[in-house]
Amino acid sequence: MAIIVHKYGGTSMGSVERITNVAKRVAKWARAGYKIVVVPSAMSGETNRLLGLANQINSNPDPRDLDMIASTGEQVSVGLLTLAIKAQGIDAIGYSGWQVPIKTDDAYTKARIESIDSERILDDLNNGKVVVITGFQGVDDKQNITTLGRGGSDTSAVAVAAAVNADECLIYTDVDGVYTTDPRVVDSAKRLDSITFEEMLEMASLGSKVLQIRSVEFAGKYKVKTRVLSSLTDPLMPLEEEMNSGTLITFEEKNNMEKAVISGIAFQRDEAKITLKSVNDTPGIAARILKPIAEHKIDVDMIIQNQSFDNKTDFTFTVPRHDLTKALAVIEEHVKPLVGVVEVTSNSKVSKVSVVGVGMRSHVGLASLMFETLAEENINIQLISTSEIKISVLIDEKYMEVAVRSLHKAFELDKN
Repeated sequence: MAIIVHKYGGTSMGSVERITNVAKRVAKWARAGYKIVVVPSAMSGETNRLLGLANQINSNPDPRDLDMIASTGEQVSVGLLTLAIKAQGIDAIGYSGWQVPIKTDDAYTKARIESIDSERILDDLNNGKVVVITGFQGVDDKQNITTLGRGGSDTSAVAVAAAVNADECLIYTDVDGVYTTDPRVVDSAKRLDSITFEEMLEMASLGSKVLQIRSVEFAGKYKVKTRVLSSLTDPLMPLEEEMNSGTLITFEEKNNMEKAVISGIAFQRDEAKITLKSVNDTPGIAARILKPIAEHKIDVDMIIQNQSFDNKTDFTFTVPRHDLTKALAVIEEHVKPLVGVVEVTSNSKVSKVSVVGVGMRSHVGLASLMFETLAEENINIQLISTSEIKISVLIDEKYMEVAVRSLHKAFELDKN
């Protein structure tokens, strides 16, 4: 029978009642003959509580120690869920990441998975057991516990699905799928029955919180069929109905004349803009600016270099807002001596709004519609970046929700 991986988020594991509902759902799939692997997150709020305790004790904690602490939340979830599944009359066994093992590098608090040994999992599945594995964590070459960073349980689930060659990875969460935009911002947002891997990757990278971007990258790399669906539905709903609910991430564009040109509007609130004014416009200037930033593990997003005047140019880029202070310190210490910067300015009150859709490949006029819509709302565009299937703009933070609602309406995403 097919192998199916279930992943449950913190909200789904938030109480004894919800854990019991998860167990009922898992038992339903197991009784139908499926081989089930379950990857649960820590109970809602637990990781924040644990890290908060650590920071009360030491305001500058060692990342290795933080991983030891943070990983315990998922271990509790695995233990409780394994007990709950057994209470449903289904044999189950729980594992921490190091027991599988899930091997990672040693970048504590943001480790990356290097390999997963599937032998133990497959043996248990073939012996009729449901296998419950901690998400979010693994072990490095020196047997130190590592964690994958926030949202790492999604990545764990998709990686495990790839390792065991699962037929599908079901990401159960507190929403019932992927929407055209955040329904909390736009009341008329619609749930998508399907979305291409490329679109989902762009949506995740541009701020959609439904799936963690690394999990989408894993799904694309290993062609893991993935579905996002709600864990808050009746756990005993008919299996066929559940299998066709939510949003399926596909790997082929459907030749559907009715398919929307734009699939969604994504946004990211926590952006910050940095501008280096009047730097020397010489070959390699961008590398000299951005290399020290990268070496300090700061992600750079949108980049623009102005036209040169008198061999001088302005160079602007964005970073996550929480990294702004760190980035400015790196520029002061490592970049200024290299590039002859006259002035550095920054703005932490900006947001990024993007339109995403594979239909951009075959339709024209989408950029002009986007820009006209923003102009009608008197919203000034500070930066623009594009890819084959997305257009992103940086705007003043206070206009972000107005921009999203206006673009959602302009591209008729509020229609069925």
